[in-house]
Amino acid sequence: MREIPLPYIKSNQAGIVLFVVLSFVLSQPWLLAALWLVQVVGLLTQGRGNVFVLIAKPFLNPEGKETQAAELTRFNNSLAVLFLTLSLLAFALGWNVVGYIFAAMLIAAAGAALLGYCVGCTIYFQYKQFKARRRITPS
Repeated sequence: MREIPLPYIKSNQAGIVLFVVLSFVLSQPWLLAALWLVQVVGLLTQGRGNVFVLIAKPFLNPEGKETQAAELTRFNNSLAVLFLTLSLLAFALGWNVVGYIFAAMLIAAAGAALLGYCVGCTIYFQYKQFKARRRITPS
């Protein structure tokens, strides 16, 4: 199983928080579109094309650091893309409050992850538990 060094994951989370905060402070939802692009490229390239990681990589030493399973990282990035997509759709429909709510949900998740609690990991674990129970339960 492929593992991703946690410093790379933290740099992506910090980039998410930075872009969402800037979007709020500057009242510029188009920054969320730029963030969406960064996250989609990262998702499609399995993290290798994530701009935040590429910028931070020369300053990070991942040797001996904690890691996260690539499958879990991909799930978390998919959640980020989902929240950004919903946010951008809401802005496109003129539902600015809804757009900011979805962006706030993303910044809350990324901020919590930076502080040590991974919301996406909890959701992923519950999903895996649900699938396992469905396999065991007789029909």
